[in-house]
Amino acid sequence: MHPPDPDPGADRAPTWWSSTASGTAAECNARHRKLIAAGVRDLSVVFDVPTRAGHDSDAPAARGEVGRAGVAIDSIDDMRVLFAGIPLEEVVTSMRCGACAAPLLLLYQLVAEEQGAAAGRLSGTFHDGGAGECVPDGDRIFPPGPSARLAADLVRYCRTELPQWAADACRVVRETGPGAYVVPLTGSVTFDGERPEGPAPADPAAAVRQGERIAKLRAWREQRDVDAALTRLKKAAAGDGDVLRPMREALRARATVGEVCDALREVWGIRLPTDAR
Repeated sequence: MHPPDPDPGADRAPTWWSSTASGTAAECNARHRKLIAAGVRDLSVVFDVPTRAGHDSDAPAARGEVGRAGVAIDSIDDMRVLFAGIPLEEVVTSMRCGACAAPLLLLYQLVAEEQGAAAGRLSGTFHDGGAGECVPDGDRIFPPGPSARLAADLVRYCRTELPQWAADACRVVRETGPGAYVVPLTGSVTFDGERPEGPAPADPAAAVRQGERIAKLRAWREQRDVDAALTRLKKAAAGDGDVLRPMREALRARATVGEVCDALREVWGIRLPTDAR
């Protein structure tokens, strides 16, 4: 195993990227395990468009996109399936997360800790776009100010909790107000317009399967714990403190990625076309 490349734009992108780019969490897990059995230690994960845009698979905005050009991850249950049997301390994971780098990385950390892995030993990076581009200002799901704040919180979180995760290996520094924020690789998502290239068309059965998984999750989880955790997340977002740790606790309580993003949208609003510049 070797540490993640400090330059995500370097010419060492995994040649097996497309082989793990789509399908269900179980199918991607099977492919990853075959790669590991063959001696591969660098894994790549591409999440589908709704996941990268912060929508659950059963949301109206996700219709026709679930499982397309990536794997659908709605909750910690899906992330457990994606990495079942994979020793996360022993691999370097490159994740194409889109605008949802924060909740997806937190789910990855939670699953690794369930395996007994130490957070400080987890290695990886965010890899969006073959050349490792950073997000243009107009491609975020939150307004510019909150987007920059979330990016800065993510970088600080990784430096303290996940020091081997290359969250700040990025060429772009964005000025917002009085400070400069390093923006990590959080992808380009234009949900209603251009679609990312993908190896296969949308699979309607994938949406049905994911919808059933979400329904089961909501039926079996402790809803009071979820509601309380999401309320704490919204209070943190309304203040000026860190949002990553309350987000982690909401995801641990089995809140979905979409619910977490909706909580932030409720406080911060959504990115509007006029925000692009």
